[in-house]
Amino acid sequence: MEYPKKRHLDGVYFRVERDGKWENACFSDMTEDEQRHVLEGRSEEWLTNLAVMLAETIRHLGDQFGIIAHYEGSDLGD
Repeated sequence: MEYPKKRHLDGVYFRVERDGKWENACFSDMTEDEQRHVLEGRSEEWLTNLAVMLAETIRHLGDQFGIIAHYEGSDLGD
């Protein structure tokens, strides 16, 4: 199986089993199946905290690299 490139961007790590070996993987470096597995059974508070941490990461990357999304035909933005 091919796994996403490890970028270590969000800093939210989980233990995952890949090819018979356990390793640490950032949430954003996990496959969708792995992500769904770690989300299973989590409380609303836990999920909210994860969403806030991921939003902080996105904001930080946008600020650091001057990234602004542009959507064709949209009036989003300033």
